[in-house]
Amino acid sequence: MLLFVLHLVLPLCYISIMTINAKTSSRIFKTAWFAKAVKKARITDEELCGALRQVMQGQADDLGGGVFKKRLNDNRHRSIIIAKGGQYWIYTYLFAKKDRGNIDSDELTEFKKLAALYSRQTEVTINAQLKNGDLVEICHAQQA
Repeated sequence: MLLFVLHLVLPLCYISIMTINAKTSSRIFKTAWFAKAVKKARITDEELCGALRQVMQGQADDLGGGVFKKRLNDNRHRSIIIAKGGQYWIYTYLFAKKDRGNIDSDELTEFKKLAALYSRQTEVTINAQLKNGDLVEICHAQQA
């Protein structure tokens, strides 16, 4: 169950982040776990950037509390994306449509808590995660 897994994985910061500043400059990142999942699903960085562009245009399922579901890979996969305060967009989870239809209510509650946690992150914290290798930058707003 993802609820249990999130508590184990969260300290490892297996999350992708997109930061937006007042100039609408976006930075998009992926983490080790998410990078492995999308590599296995054969989803490219370019596709992830394009998907985030669509989310910013309102083309995603809003699950409430800053949690969105976006279809990827010709509708074969789903990603759960967290957005909070217009400051961060966070790829948090990838699953195949054939394996499950959606996340359950307990998982959604945990994603909402994670959105609240990331809404309090600072640029210093994000830069530290970049320096530690927890985050890898994949594109900027001009590409997104």
